[in-house]
Amino acid sequence: MAESGEMKTLIAQHIQKGDHGGSDYFGLIKELVKRRNTYEKAGCEYAIWQEEIDRIYELVRDELITNQAKPRTPVKFGTSGWRGIIGKDLCLKSVRQVTQAILAVYHEVASDVELAKALGVETFSAAQIRGCVVGFDNRFGGELLAQGVVDVLVANGITVHYAGESTTGVLSAALLELDAAFSINLTPSHNPLEYGGYKFNGSDGGPASSLITSLITEKAREIIDRDLPTAVSQDRRGVRQIDSLEAWITMVRSNRERHGLDYDAIISGFARDREVVLAVDCVHGASRLHIRKLITGGQQGVPQDRLFILRGESDPTFGGVAPEPSSTNMQPVMQLLAARPEPLKLGAVIDPDGDRVRMTDGTVEIDMNLFGAMAYHFLHEHKGLPGMVAKTVATSNFANQLAEDFEEEVYESRVGFKEFKPVIGKALVYFEESDGISVIGHTPEKDAYIGMLLGLDMVMTLRKNLGEYLREIQEKHGFYYPAKDGVVVSSQGRELMSKLSLLEQYTAGTVIRVGKEERTIAKIIDIDGRKMVLDDGSWLMIRPSGTEPKVRFYVEARDRGKQMALFEAAKAMLVEIGLLQ
Repeated sequence: MAESGEMKTLIAQHIQKGDHGGSDYFGLIKELVKRRNTYEKAGCEYAIWQEEIDRIYELVRDELITNQAKPRTPVKFGTSGWRGIIGKDLCLKSVRQVTQAILAVYHEVASDVELAKALGVETFSAAQIRGCVVGFDNRFGGELLAQGVVDVLVANGITVHYAGESTTGVLSAALLELDAAFSINLTPSHNPLEYGGYKFNGSDGGPASSLITSLITEKAREIIDRDLPTAVSQDRRGVRQIDSLEAWITMVRSNRERHGLDYDAIISGFARDREVVLAVDCVHGASRLHIRKLITGGQQGVPQDRLFILRGESDPTFGGVAPEPSSTNMQPVMQLLAARPEPLKLGAVIDPDGDRVRMTDGTVEIDMNLFGAMAYHFLHEHKGLPGMVAKTVATSNFANQLAEDFEEEVYESRVGFKEFKPVIGKALVYFEESDGISVIGHTPEKDAYIGMLLGLDMVMTLRKNLGEYLREIQEKHGFYYPAKDGVVVSSQGRELMSKLSLLEQYTAGTVIRVGKEERTIAKIIDIDGRKMVLDDGSWLMIRPSGTEPKVRFYVEARDRGKQMALFEAAKAMLVEIGLLQ
C-alpha cells in the first residue's frame, strides 16, 4: 500500500540500522505522527502509523537502556533543572550519574554551612532518613529513568517516597507534607516530545538556588567525564509508595486560613452548582491522572456532563502539538465551552508536568499576565487578605497598579520561580508571564492546580465569568495589554550580551519614537534584560534567550492598538546597536 512505501522512505532517512547514535528517532516519530494525524483515530490507517510509532519508541527504549556514551550536550542544571534529548542526553546511565552527583553534594553539607542552609539539611544521614520524593511526567521512558534514580538512591541508603507519574506542584506538596529532604522529578516541563528532563528541589519544595545547581552541574560533569563508578541497587525495601495528590489536597486543606481557599467548600460547591461547567485540557500530560479526583475530592456526585477532560489519554507524542498552554491549544476548550448552556464557564489548559496553566471562560483567553493580577485582587479584596504581590519583571504591570491602589508592596524578580524565595510566605500571589503561579501558604513551586482552584473559586464566589471579572477590575484600575515576541539574531552567548550592553544608552529621560508618537523613558529596570517604562505607563523589555541566538521582546500597551508600535520600537533599538539589519 502507499503508506508502506512512504513509511519505508521515512525510516531510511532517519534510521541507521544497528546504530542508535546515528539514528534520529524523534525526527522520524514527528514525521510519523504527522501522517498518523491525517486519519481518523478509529480507522485502520491510523492504527498502522501508530504501530510504527510504537515500534520506533521501542528502539528509543533500547537506547535509553544501552547507551553508554556521554550526553551529547554537557549536563547543565539551570532554573528548571537539566534538559536534553531522550536517549541521546538522558539515558539510564547519565541519569544515574547525575543522581550520584546530587548525593555527592549532600555529602558536603556537614562542612559547608551555606550549602546546608540552602538545602535545609545539616548532615548526609539526615538526608538519608528524611528521604527523597521521586516522580516523573508522561514523557516516554519516564518510569524507566525514575527507576534508574531509585537504583542510586537506595544504594546510598536514601529513603525513597515513590510517587510515580505526577505533576511538579503535587510533588512539591508531597515533599513538604512528608518533610522529605529533596525531590527528583523526571520532566522537561513544556518542551517538545523529544526532550526529557531532570528537576531537583531542596527541602523547601522550590526550585534550587544557583549555589546548588552550580555544584550539581560541576559534580555531574566530573563523574561523566571521568566515567566514575556509580553505586546502584535493585533492593526496594527502602521504597515507599505514596499518593502525591492526596498530599497536595492535605496541604491545601491545612493552609486554608493562609490563602483563603477552602478546598472542600469549592469542590462540594461545584458538585451542587448546576450553573457551572469546567473543561480541562491535559494535553496528554500527567494532570490527566489527577483532574477527576482533584475536582471531585474523591467523592461521587459531580455530574459527568459538567466536568470535561480533553486530551486525557496517554500519548507521549502529545498528539503532535506543542505541549504548552497556548492560544492554539486553548481552542478546543473554548469551542466546547462556547457550546455549553451553563452561564458560568471555566476552561483550563495545563502543560505536561502541571506547573503552567492558562484559563478561559469560552470567550476570552486569560494568560497569567492578567490572571495573576486577578488572583491578587481576589485574595486581597474578596478574601480580605492583606499583603504584597510578587511577579517577574517581564510580567504585566497590571498587578503593580493594583498594589499601588491597595497601598501594598510589589516584589519584581528575574525570570524563574526560585527568584521568589525572599518573599515566600509574604506575598499573597507570585507569578510569571509564562503561566506559572502559586499563592501564600502553598508550595514555592509553580502549580497549575492551585491556579485552577483559584479560578473556580472566583467564578462560583462572584457569580461571574473570568472575562467579566477582568473587565470590572480594569474599568476601575486601568487597562493593560501585554504581549511578547522575539527575533533571531546572528550573535549568541558573550557576543550577544556584549552587543545588548549598548542598550544602556537608553536611559531615563531618553525620548524614543513609538509609532507616530514621541515617548520619554520614565524608568529603567535592568534586573533581567532591560525594561523601559515610558511616560504613558506602557513599556518594552528586551532580553536575550538563555538557550538560542534569539532576542525576546516583552511589551505592554495601555491601548491595544499600540502593541505593534512598541514591538517596532524595540526592533529599532536592535537596529541602532547593530544586532538587526
